[in-house]
Amino acid sequence: MGGVTVHVGSSRDMGRRFAAAFDRAAAGEDFEERHITFMSLEEMLSALTPKRLEMLRRLRREGGAESIRALGRALGRDYKRVHEDVTALEAAGLVVRDGVRLRTPWDVLSAELAI
Repeated sequence: MGGVTVHVGSSRDMGRRFAAAFDRAAAGEDFEERHITFMSLEEMLSALTPKRLEMLRRLRREGGAESIRALGRALGRDYKRVHEDVTALEAAGLVVRDGVRLRTPWDVLSAELAI
């Protein structure tokens, strides 16, 4: 499955990573990288709130959840708020749905911040 790295950066940074990956693939290198770039620290912190990080840890540890409702019950949280959080994490590429089942498409989540 591999890992994912979240970054704070610009579209230029995304372009550099894409070009480097393209060059590595063209050279025949076998690699797997996954990056998610937020345009600002505020955007990243808004997406990765403490409650959402708790949700991601639980999904990773448990191998997913049968549904949003089941995840909400396991976390002791309101369905509506869990649904909002899942939708935001799904939009960021950190959670995927297989039907109603939820899972993380990565083994390790790393964050990089250059200041």
